[in-house]
Amino acid sequence: MDTTTHPDHNHTARGAGVVGLGAIALVHLLDLQGKLSETPYLGVAYVGLIVGCTVAAAMLVRGDVRRGWLLGGALAAGTLVGYAINRTLGMPAATEDIGNWLEPLGLASVFVEACVALLAAGELRAYRSHSRRTDATPTAKRSPAQV
Repeated sequence: MDTTTHPDHNHTARGAGVVGLGAIALVHLLDLQGKLSETPYLGVAYVGLIVGCTVAAAMLVRGDVRRGWLLGGALAAGTLVGYAINRTLGMPAATEDIGNWLEPLGLASVFVEACVALLAAGELRAYRSHSRRTDATPTAKRSPAQV
């Protein structure tokens, strides 16, 4: 098997994903105390996001690549959607951030979440493409390492 093209061995992407997921967790950890006191349900959601990002990063480190990218990408994309809703329509009992697009911590959050979501999408597409090529190769023609 050619390990240079197999997505499970894309250590650079996995490393970037781990760092990105850590950054998402850190941004939300820095804002956690305020959210818990202002809007407790959003604080609880932040805790879930922090834990989820940590779990996804651990999956990438351990080699559970597909599930790590699925979880990490979903968390990053979902958080981006939540940010957009929070800045446009507002959340229940949390409308003070409507229109506040230029808050530095928010901008950092959007940047990292977009990077992780796009990276996860690309890696999952590569994983799916590789799986299709592997499934299309007849078992008799596969090398012993591929079977």
